[in-house]
Amino acid sequence: MNAFPSIDAAPLLDADASQAVLVETARAIDEACRTIGFFAVTGHGVPGRVITDLYRAAYGFFDLSMAEKLRVRRPRPEQNRGYISPGDETLARLAGRDTPPDRKEVFAIGPFDLPETPYFTGPAAYPNLAPNLWPDRPATLMLAMKAYWRSLEHLARALCRGYAIALGVAGDYFARSIDRHASQLRLMHYPPIIEPPLPGQLRAGAHTDLGMMTLLHSDNAIGGLQVKRRDGEWVDAPVAPGTFVVNLGDMMMRWTNDRWISTPHRVVNPPDDAGTAGRRLSVGMFFIPNYDAEIACIETCRAPGEAPCYAPISVADYRTARFARTAGVKA
Repeated sequence: MNAFPSIDAAPLLDADASQAVLVETARAIDEACRTIGFFAVTGHGVPGRVITDLYRAAYGFFDLSMAEKLRVRRPRPEQNRGYISPGDETLARLAGRDTPPDRKEVFAIGPFDLPETPYFTGPAAYPNLAPNLWPDRPATLMLAMKAYWRSLEHLARALCRGYAIALGVAGDYFARSIDRHASQLRLMHYPPIIEPPLPGQLRAGAHTDLGMMTLLHSDNAIGGLQVKRRDGEWVDAPVAPGTFVVNLGDMMMRWTNDRWISTPHRVVNPPDDAGTAGRRLSVGMFFIPNYDAEIACIETCRAPGEAPCYAPISVADYRTARFARTAGVKA
């Protein structure tokens, strides 16, 4: 089994692509999502300059003093906004396990430039559409993150078209659930290892993502992403220039009634002798549907008379409770 199939997203981004080509692409997506839940994406259309500018600005932020970074510290555990310092997040809790905190720091944003209407600013919008926090420095960070967001948003919508075709529903099936999506863009910085890890401590503990999908880009594979195959073996995710790694989240698994899988993954520690070369930065867009969208079994994903594996649940109810666990908040 190919642990990391590669899929060309160009046809999904092409409004004039033939149905035959779209079906072929959708079949490749279905195979990857049934077997491993991860795949590499080529032909994604994200400009290289957009990626380069974001990495430069992100490293500039993480190079600031701790005091300056803490000026934009996450206000509350359920808010995935602002700076999350080392020791403040334990992703293994998403899977119901308790380990030492993850060895990373994060800067996160959500949707921006939102209309001043009750859907986006009213009580029901919290924390899914909580306000963003922006540091004073580097001055380029906000523009770089917004440009990257827009490019990845375009790619995510195209992939949703492919998912729909693969599942045997209309190509715009997911459109009504993602037109006001509550996604998160996270800059995940893994500093060089100075002190030995505690027992069971990783850069990011084993977990599954809770959203619809994650689109990930990393600058190197040292102390990098590992994925748990169905046979239980952990395998390294390769970092290939010009590609993104996409993985399904728990919401998509629920939508597809376990036809597709949300696969456990982790970020391991670098070798003891890696030194400064072990520094690593990953950028993840965690694509989350509209907070009021219902996640319920798609009819093509169950046989006639077969009961769904999961009861319907709103995006807000599902993600808020699960994400709070990473900071030690009881759901």
